[in-house]
Amino acid sequence: MSYVGPDFEPPQPRRSRRPLTVALAALVPGALLGWLVYQTVGGSGGSAAAGGPSTPPAATSSASAGRSAPSTGGPSPSRSASRDDAKPTPAGTGPAGSGPLAGKVIVIDPGHNLGNFRHTAEINRTVDIGMGRKECDTTGTATDDGYPEAEFTLDVSHRLRTLLEQQGATVKLTHDRDEPPWGPCVDERARIGNTAHADAAVSIHADGSATGNRGFHVILPGSVHAGGADTRPIVGPSRDLGERIAGNFVHATGSAPANYVGGGTGLVTREDLGGLNLSTVPKVFIECGNMRDSKDAALLTSGAWRQKAAEGISGGIVSFLRG
Repeated sequence: MSYVGPDFEPPQPRRSRRPLTVALAALVPGALLGWLVYQTVGGSGGSAAAGGPSTPPAATSSASAGRSAPSTGGPSPSRSASRDDAKPTPAGTGPAGSGPLAGKVIVIDPGHNLGNFRHTAEINRTVDIGMGRKECDTTGTATDDGYPEAEFTLDVSHRLRTLLEQQGATVKLTHDRDEPPWGPCVDERARIGNTAHADAAVSIHADGSATGNRGFHVILPGSVHAGGADTRPIVGPSRDLGERIAGNFVHATGSAPANYVGGGTGLVTREDLGGLNLSTVPKVFIECGNMRDSKDAALLTSGAWRQKAAEGISGGIVSFLRG
């Protein structure tokens, strides 16, 4: 999600991510176990090919720490074959309302929008994020060969929706392909989760940090009580949600926590993101990897790996909702 915008930071070299406030000991047992498995079988030099926990890749990257802007003004027409493999399965394969998550509402927020680069005036206008103003949205980052973050986030979101609907959950996306044609703004993204009275909300992203910065991290809301923002009621449950997602993500993907933010825990707390500040329901962001690092990019552009990423996020949400 590297772009200059409301829920992200300016292009590199800026690194304004807040220091990690959750110690490694706070990670759920699954995260620790997954990391030990990673260290045992792959160490920090995992394969760039899509793989599961038995062949873990090196740490993926952080979503809002010093992202660099895409090198192109919009999505590139070039596509590597790996971007098209392992297509998502159709959503809604089970009976509506049946399964262990029946009655639960989950909001998935695919970061950015493929149409944003055509609507710069709209996304550059500022909106109230509770303790100040930031741009409505931004274009997001991209791999060096032009695979857009917005395409990645939408693909993972579709896969995640399918997995959660199979367990009976009601799943809402803040936006879908071409609907709306840009945005929505970060305040509206938060409002969608609030209006749905979501039991959990997750915003999907990928970082645009420097080459060599690898690994995923989950962004937790800090305690904010200013202007129209009051995150105090959701800080605790959001942390629980984030820890469970981090642990399951390690286990499902074999990826390590970010090597450049979070102190190796895969968890970062921030107080400057409108999508978190304005939420009244438990919500986190996840930065799945660094699009500007060639090894992470090889994972992010693989459909097989994106499916593993969706499974890891789904596992964390299910664990959170079932207690």
